[in-house]
Amino acid sequence: MKIESISSAEAPKAIGPYSPAIRAGGTVYFSGQLGLDPASGELASGVRAQAERALLNLKSLLAASGLSLASVAKTTIFLASMSDFAVVNEVYASHFSVPYPARSTVQVAALPKGGLVEIEAIAIG
Repeated sequence: MKIESISSAEAPKAIGPYSPAIRAGGTVYFSGQLGLDPASGELASGVRAQAERALLNLKSLLAASGLSLASVAKTTIFLASMSDFAVVNEVYASHFSVPYPARSTVQVAALPKGGLVEIEAIAIG
């Protein structure tokens, strides 16, 4: 099976030794996306803006792989504080539509660069 790395100029570069996305067969695995502005590398201000930016970064990588949010089968959301769940859920719902991907949401001790939210995905296509 061929494994292909996917990136996009409209999404932040990886901040470590990993690929932003990997296509393996008919599945594309997307690394967690923080709310980083791709031009400046800075985090957006606040959890709502970070969630919005993380999803825009994910959309950019999906487009680079020839897919869209409709191709996403599973997401995982990492939150620095579960008290931000409702806000992130609202932003998430404004991007995805029925049938929504399967999803897990967990609180973590910390995220890279002091992020408040990180979103990873698995897409088919």
